[in-house]
Amino acid sequence: MSTPALCPVPPYSTGDETSFGHTSARSRWPIIITGVVDDLHRSAADATGAKAEEGRKLIEAFGALKHEVSHDRTLEPLEDDGGEDIAVYNAELARQGPMSYGNAPWLYSECYLYRKMYLLLQKTEHWKDYDIYGRQKMDAFVQSGRAVSEIAVRYKGLAGQLDGVSPEQLELLFREFVDISLWGNATDLSLLTSLSLEQLQSLQGEKARKESEKYILANDVEAAFAAVKAAPGGGIDIVLDNAGFEFYTDLILGLFVLDSKLASTVTFHTKRMPWFVSDVIPADFDLLVDALASPADFPDHRPELDFLVDKLKKYHAAGSLVITTSPFWTTSLPFWEIREGGLGGGDAVRSELLSSKCVFFKGDLNYRKLTYDSAWPTTTPFKTALGTLATSGVKVMSLRTCKADVVVGLPAGKSDELEAAWIAETTAKGKPQVGKAWCWTGRWAVMQFSDGL
Repeated sequence: MSTPALCPVPPYSTGDETSFGHTSARSRWPIIITGVVDDLHRSAADATGAKAEEGRKLIEAFGALKHEVSHDRTLEPLEDDGGEDIAVYNAELARQGPMSYGNAPWLYSECYLYRKMYLLLQKTEHWKDYDIYGRQKMDAFVQSGRAVSEIAVRYKGLAGQLDGVSPEQLELLFREFVDISLWGNATDLSLLTSLSLEQLQSLQGEKARKESEKYILANDVEAAFAAVKAAPGGGIDIVLDNAGFEFYTDLILGLFVLDSKLASTVTFHTKRMPWFVSDVIPADFDLLVDALASPADFPDHRPELDFLVDKLKKYHAAGSLVITTSPFWTTSLPFWEIREGGLGGGDAVRSELLSSKCVFFKGDLNYRKLTYDSAWPTTTPFKTALGTLATSGVKVMSLRTCKADVVVGLPAGKSDELEAAWIAETTAKGKPQVGKAWCWTGRWAVMQFSDGL
């Protein structure tokens, strides 16, 4: 095994009481495992025979895992379930030395936990392919029906106009769909315009864009658009984050890119296993399309939703809309390994992404992996924090709402300003918090680009 790409800046640790990783390990992780146990109780109750019995044993295993996490047990080498990533996890554990859930690099220990949960499933006969988060992912998506329908109505009204748009209008629309994809996990369209060409070019549209952009601390969307429009045809890639409504907005961005002929293919990269509760796995595409096609799940605005479903199916069948995955996305490795000779399949991922006009990395976990989840000064240039990925030849565009400690590429003094404002705001509400918690809330975002050179 080759040498890992190492970062000169220390990673965020679950042992740091000022880090969101500390809160995650002690509060969020036990709650997440409890949710899995509750889900398994429901599913095991519907099972019969050997599957039901195995379900009961699985519930006990997850209960034991919760006890390990809650009592800060030492991280042990993972059992070999045949996955090629197990060796990567165990090699990193050996390299870093003894660690516990509550005192380890946050990125490694969190990925280790989710891989261990999947390992428990792989040790069974009847539950190997069970998505322990599937029920809550779909429930959340169906509950966002108003926003789903609103976007469908707007997109159908716009789609017929795309052939005649000017270059300026095309860029405005691109910015709009990128914004929707950026904020998708908020299921709140209040910051967005109506997606009509007239509204986009009106004073109202400009006002709405400025209202949205004031929450974006770094905005390289112009550079991303230049990369996407640089040559006719070609493809873009989207490395996905959350399932449900956010995945829906990512698919809408993909439809726009295809319908506007900015690209001839859009490749969506999913996780290969249930991951971080809400992440997209391959099966989620068909589940989402089936839900959109179901009057029981989405009874309103059926013509517009059927229009979207038809487009998604046709592009997918034609190979223009591709769903793929790689074991690399569910290792604990930072994306610095997307390089020649990169570990855990990072070299193969680089080969896949080199031909992309632009690779959009969605969400907070992907941002943490892009930046090695390390305690960079907030003024650190984005390309510096990308390490070896910055010169890998891969064009990177990160779309991230801030929900963890690491953030880079900010102007001097901006972080201090946001910390002071957050302390004042939380103190006024009688719940004072540490200043750097401003970047845990999802209120702020970054859209940062690297040309790969």
